[in-house]
Amino acid sequence: MSKLLWNSPKDLESLLYELVGWESETFSEGEKRFSIKLHEKMSHLPYFMEHPDYLTLDPVDKGRSFLTALYKNEHASDTVVLISHFDTVETEEYGQLQPICRKPLQLTEALKQHKNRLSKNAVKDLESGEYVFGRGTMDMKIGLAIHMGLIEKAIAEEWPINLLLVTVPDEEVNSSGMRAAVKKLVNLSEEHGLVYQLFLNSESSFSQNPEDENYYIYTGTIGKIMPSALFYGKETHVGEPLKGMTANYIAAYFNQQMEWNPLFQEEHLGEKTPLPVSLQQKDLKLTYSTQTPARAQALYNVFMMQRSAKDIMNRFEQVAKDAVSRCNENYRALCKQENIKGIGDVRVLRFEQLESYARDKFGDAFVYAIHSKALQMDELDERDQSFFVADQLMHNCQELAPAVILLFTPPYYPAVNSSDDPLIQKAVQLLSDLTQQMNIPLKPVNYFNGICDLSYVNYSDKNDGWTSYEKNTPIWGDGYFIPFEDMKKLRAPVLNVGAFGKDAHQLSERLHKESAFVRTPVLVEKLILGLLGR
Repeated sequence: MSKLLWNSPKDLESLLYELVGWESETFSEGEKRFSIKLHEKMSHLPYFMEHPDYLTLDPVDKGRSFLTALYKNEHASDTVVLISHFDTVETEEYGQLQPICRKPLQLTEALKQHKNRLSKNAVKDLESGEYVFGRGTMDMKIGLAIHMGLIEKAIAEEWPINLLLVTVPDEEVNSSGMRAAVKKLVNLSEEHGLVYQLFLNSESSFSQNPEDENYYIYTGTIGKIMPSALFYGKETHVGEPLKGMTANYIAAYFNQQMEWNPLFQEEHLGEKTPLPVSLQQKDLKLTYSTQTPARAQALYNVFMMQRSAKDIMNRFEQVAKDAVSRCNENYRALCKQENIKGIGDVRVLRFEQLESYARDKFGDAFVYAIHSKALQMDELDERDQSFFVADQLMHNCQELAPAVILLFTPPYYPAVNSSDDPLIQKAVQLLSDLTQQMNIPLKPVNYFNGICDLSYVNYSDKNDGWTSYEKNTPIWGDGYFIPFEDMKKLRAPVLNVGAFGKDAHQLSERLHKESAFVRTPVLVEKLILGLLGR
């Protein structure tokens, strides 16, 4: 057996630094090149020289692609899917250190001269010598590196199961990579007779607070959805303010009712979702003038565990009606005080109601043209394209104003949880025994709260709760799509086991070296063989 390339701690460390050095910020040219370079690197393994069709690149969008690498034991059908992403967030926060933020050893050394930019805990970790710093070290190129080492070792030792490595772009923004990979997973299962037993992600274990040194594994992942609102008032001159209604006036009531609203907080298995918060609120007036702003928009982040898109939209509509009721009540009192008629009550409409109204008024071709125009506007992201559609429909149906239009904007991450699955319970016990031997304080968590690509497997909504999402997401179909039906076919439990790290998406992003290069590779290998290597 020839020497393995990526299995000693030293070799794995070198592999990680090489992968981190390949720039891959979401939507960058580097992200497009990353999978190509990875394909080239893995194609030199003798196994993939003999089976080139087991190592493939498949398109996502915007010139990006995801990679799959299959190790197939001809006598096995049981398969573990190893999931990772290779894109990273931006790096502006590094400032003068930005040129070396993807050179972990150099950056770690340089930070010793910039301790004033780090928290006390980060300085402590820096001085300990136990951590390496750099963009993409913990989130999450170490996961990919560990998976590469696993598949190489499985090939060399002819493990009695199948491993399928899947690494994707664009996890950090829209999860376009994983959503595109779902169909490929279904096809590979059918083509090779693979029976998926476990979807294993290796996002790093996130510390819960600055002093937290516990090692977490996750038996599920939290869901995320973005209920959004378009506020449509009536413009007027600032000298005659009561002849109109600013969108900001309506939005103020709405935002106060929506932010931190416990109606959206959910508890399951002793864990709670964070409260909802606004991610964006702005009016759509592009230039200064003495005309009042008649249109505004807002995005809200809502986390989910057991609820569906239908549940969230129902709650969102309830909040909207409560907020608008207060708005209308105060507006009527103002009109009475000023002895004016006013412009009427604000109404609440779901996007599907607005679109249906526009179709009845103008016909299908008119509505289709608005959708097509939005999708051709490459300068807009998926959220702004969604608002463009709703705004254009309202612009042509102004008799509905003043109004609040409720919609969903991408992305949507369904929640997944496998805590009650017998295989996962066995996995937790196995990992507990192993970490106890290593003197590692292990803590199983039911929901990974950093959001990850496990959301797009093992989907089990039996009540078609996603249909509310389809009907109320303006760019659903061509602009944004979630393969719900194929996700239902990927029936296997999920688990996240990764290396320990801290401060993802920050200047102080760092990875614990012994956890990454020594402990976690052993844990994941023994986990897979202990569960399925019979």
